[in-house]
Amino acid sequence: MPSDSVQDLRRIVLFRDLSADALARLAAAGVWRSYKPGDVIIFQDEASQAAYFILEGQVRVYRLSPQGREQVLARLGPGQSFNIVPPFLDSGVNHATVSAISAVTLYAVPDRAFRRLVAHCPELAQVVLAEFAARLDHLTGLVESLSLHTVRGRLARFLLDHAQDDDAIGRWTQEEIAAHIGTVRDMVNRNLRALADAELIRLERNVIVLLDRAGLEAEAEE
Repeated sequence: MPSDSVQDLRRIVLFRDLSADALARLAAAGVWRSYKPGDVIIFQDEASQAAYFILEGQVRVYRLSPQGREQVLARLGPGQSFNIVPPFLDSGVNHATVSAISAVTLYAVPDRAFRRLVAHCPELAQVVLAEFAARLDHLTGLVESLSLHTVRGRLARFLLDHAQDDDAIGRWTQEEIAAHIGTVRDMVNRNLRALADAELIRLERNVIVLLDRAGLEAEAEE
């Protein structure tokens, strides 16, 4: 392990309040891994190998249907984790595919070592339980959005949540938006144009500009 592993682990938000002893145990249990943009880190339904903690970069967590349709579950960045549930399940398989959006540096703790650490380190167990709770809260919200809100409402919420300070949204393709809100590209295109016709947004080249936040908030409730 690199001599600065403990210091790097403390940079991960989940671990920043752990004691020196707990961090030393973590540093002895895992390995650092790096990935390039577009690399697939794990595949859904394959046997789980490790729990992962992000030091640098962003990843996309998604499920694929048999027909190849994507449902994005989350975009995660520095300080966050993924695949921490499967090590504790009898099935022991990855719940989702995870790919690198940017260059990514991860700390990977093998399943058996992760279970052993949680069993023998109460402060780490508390951190993991808090992360379980946050993940459950996120997925409950996702289920509510998909089951109780229209595509137009989900699109309005997506636009509100991802707009920058200048009320503009860039770098998202319609395919990516569709995967994120649980629909298909044609539906995104159709509803973007409807929102533009209602003068809630303006469609520019590769950019969506929000014109009426209050109107979009009302749409997001539908």
